[in-house]
Amino acid sequence: MGSACASRSTLNTRAETSDSASQCLRGKNVPYKTSADADYSDLVKPYNLRLAYKPAVVVLPTTNQHVQDAVVCAGQAGLKVQAKSGGHSYASISSGGKDGSLIINLQPLQSINLDKSSGIVSVGGGVRLGNLGDGIFKQGNAAVSHGTCPGVGIGGHYTHGGYAWTSRNWGLALDQIVAADVVLANGTLVKASASEHSDVFWAIRGAADSFGVVTNFYIQTQPAPSSILYFQYSFQNVLNAKDTFTNSFLHIQDVAKNASVIDKNIGFGFYIDNYGSFNLQGSYFGSADDFQTKVKPELLRSMPASKETVETLSWYDFLVKVSNAATITVSTTNYTQHEDFYANSLTVPEADGGLTSTALDALYDHLKAAGDEQYYLIINLYGGPGSAINSKDTEFAAYQDRDSLWVFQNWGGSTQNSINFIQGVNRAIVNAQPQTHFAGYLNYVDSTFDAATAHKMYYGDALYARLAAQKKVLDPNGVFWNPQAIGA
Repeated sequence: MGSACASRSTLNTRAETSDSASQCLRGKNVPYKTSADADYSDLVKPYNLRLAYKPAVVVLPTTNQHVQDAVVCAGQAGLKVQAKSGGHSYASISSGGKDGSLIINLQPLQSINLDKSSGIVSVGGGVRLGNLGDGIFKQGNAAVSHGTCPGVGIGGHYTHGGYAWTSRNWGLALDQIVAADVVLANGTLVKASASEHSDVFWAIRGAADSFGVVTNFYIQTQPAPSSILYFQYSFQNVLNAKDTFTNSFLHIQDVAKNASVIDKNIGFGFYIDNYGSFNLQGSYFGSADDFQTKVKPELLRSMPASKETVETLSWYDFLVKVSNAATITVSTTNYTQHEDFYANSLTVPEADGGLTSTALDALYDHLKAAGDEQYYLIINLYGGPGSAINSKDTEFAAYQDRDSLWVFQNWGGSTQNSINFIQGVNRAIVNAQPQTHFAGYLNYVDSTFDAATAHKMYYGDALYARLAAQKKVLDPNGVFWNPQAIGA
């Protein structure tokens, strides 16, 4: 008999648990869907098709009370809970990370209300990044730092970091949260901030999936700049020779650490793929003259020939440009982007000076052995002189990655060979630079990690211990769960 098949008694128990939750939800007039509903399949279809799970119940709340009641019903029925803000989760954690969870799909919560006097915007937990950027600009010429993909939901992105090319100036998306309405495991609703429910406020900024459901964010905006400079250099033939690759990366790394060239006004990253691309893209808050006379000559010095794009754009046009879409406004319903892939990440600490030539040589050798594998690497600058990202620590929020120079996002296909290849990217670097303590980035979560590995890579021992203690207080029964959750 195959051990992979659930027994009839197990299936019956699951059905009884789901029925119990559904009955509770009906009694409290909470909107929900199950597999018996026609739109269930669209609601649960994940971004990463490699990891498709079947939630027992999908709640579609229109009020805070619906979320509170859903959490209570799930706890009484013994169902684990996860929130789904947009659905862009690399590991399908927003689908529960397993079959049979209760998912609170926040897509009905779409409010965006900017207080022009304070610059604080109140944002519903189901709002997507493109609509957020559009809404605050049109309401009050305001801006925030967040990722470039318009369809990504605010929830996971803002509570697990949230990088943008503007982050070295304004901070990560997480850093801009000044308060949040949070439903806790016992069903209570609190407004958490630095001055009230500060333990909750600290924990959700880094580990919200383990502590509650954020139904509303309060985010400090910035006045949108009148213009911002976008640049891209597509360097030619860098991947044709190891010396060229390693020396090119080392040169840009030296520039990234040079305070006479780099300050908080610049943000950039590499894009490398199996087609031979080696691009440097970024933004600059200073004048075009400053970029052309101070920054550009140093970036290009000793580099191979390149195709150049340098544009001064309005803030809104910049958002559209970096989105790689015709518009940043997107549907408020189901996430429509679906891929079959595996991804992981690597954070490179600044204290050790970044990557060594030995590590870069090893990375080059691994990439050249890709064969027919399709992949891309996005390597963003977090550290360097003046970085707002690295100006904070784990006392500010439960987020570890405050000391990185570079953060890698590595993407490939879903076959085992593809997974092995992408895992080999990090392995090549780590093995070649054993003196360095590398880690990982929460928003590019590795679905293959067991809980202990994930805790060490994304939080580290000291921060995890503090979070685990908070979990016992705020969610002693483990209502909020996924395979890598705090306490899992």
